[in-house]
Amino acid sequence: MTGPSADRISLFFPVYRDEKTVERVATKARRVLDELAAEWEIIVVNDGSPDRAGEIAEELARQDPRVRVVHHGANLGYGRALRTGLAAARYGWIAFTDGDDEYEVDDLRKLWRLRDRYDLVLTFRYAKRYGSARIFISWVYNNVLRWLFRTHYRDISCGLRLVRREVASELPLRSTSPFIGAEIAIKTMLKGFRVGEVGIQTFPREFGKGSSTSLANILATMRDMRAVYREVFSSEYDRPLNH
Repeated sequence: MTGPSADRISLFFPVYRDEKTVERVATKARRVLDELAAEWEIIVVNDGSPDRAGEIAEELARQDPRVRVVHHGANLGYGRALRTGLAAARYGWIAFTDGDDEYEVDDLRKLWRLRDRYDLVLTFRYAKRYGSARIFISWVYNNVLRWLFRTHYRDISCGLRLVRREVASELPLRSTSPFIGAEIAIKTMLKGFRVGEVGIQTFPREFGKGSSTSLANILATMRDMRAVYREVFSSEYDRPLNH
């Protein structure tokens, strides 16, 4: 993409039980975006959070018109929240992260300087500062996906990313679970777009407990994985025009 919109960026993050971190993540994002782009926006996707995360986000939007809030009336899941954020983004580049401050927004600088080389920039956690059980689950998950979908990505669902808006608009996404991260990477690869990777450190949550490795999310991820596998390996997926 070239022209006046090429270096404008939308950054969004979903929140669910993140009332203690939503302002912190937004403040970090504002500071970084001010340095990276002349025009930017921040979108907070309130995924039916039962705490004050949505209220705090609305107050941030009242203080700064470049901040917007999109509310889900109920908790629809991480995948649906990311799809909402992608659809709401208005600028040529879209960055997204998580609302629990586990990923350092400042690392967006690393991704941003690669924007002329790649259409999607993933991140992988080279230093993982959380429990061994979660590290093991992540290792198993990534190895299964590399084998199942013929990918080579180190950490296919790491939560800090940068994607070209016109690429995101071509991806028919279906996941509602945390599998959405893998679905984005897999379908971008299959469409022939350029995918890069950047190493980052991640940090344990200071507040609350993450739900990505809960039984409900693991089962939902497995359902979405099966559905996407059947979709992309179907003879109908992205079928050539002369067949």
